[in-house]
Amino acid sequence: MSGLVNALAIVAVVAVMIVRQSRARAIDTDRRWWLLPVVLTVVALREPGIVEAHDRAESAALLAVELIIGLATGVGWGWTTRLWTAPDGTVWTKGTKASIAVWVVGIALRAGVLALCTALGLHQDGSAFLLGLAVTLLARGGILAWRAQSFGPASRLAPAYGGDNPSAWKERV
Repeated sequence: MSGLVNALAIVAVVAVMIVRQSRARAIDTDRRWWLLPVVLTVVALREPGIVEAHDRAESAALLAVELIIGLATGVGWGWTTRLWTAPDGTVWTKGTKASIAVWVVGIALRAGVLALCTALGLHQDGSAFLLGLAVTLLARGGILAWRAQSFGPASRLAPAYGGDNPSAWKERV
């Protein structure tokens, strides 16, 4: 895949994530929350240049750092996302200010990795970013699915605040 197609895929996925995070939406724990991360992983691994041939060790180490940053961002995003139940028992989710902070830190760390790649003379293409994004989405989706499963009719945690539905219940973050 060309660099332009990778860039467009990255922009599209990030735009979808920001829109989905900024609006309340129902979570379906039976849904295939892992499907988009798997597709992104397949797209990223199809590219031959994910690890540079002449600097394998340094390139692989920077890829590992990218994946660790992706994992930490996904875990932070999953834990800072607010969950609550509606009166009908549906679990809802919405990003918080803390979620935005996690995103900002994750982007800053990724920019630091890119700067380090440039300083070391390495080329880290969009495939590494796509793979890190896949890890982020997989970690967030897994945590949200796990947290949502703990919500049942008898497990109301805290009263809602600031929502359109005052009878809904929200989890404290």
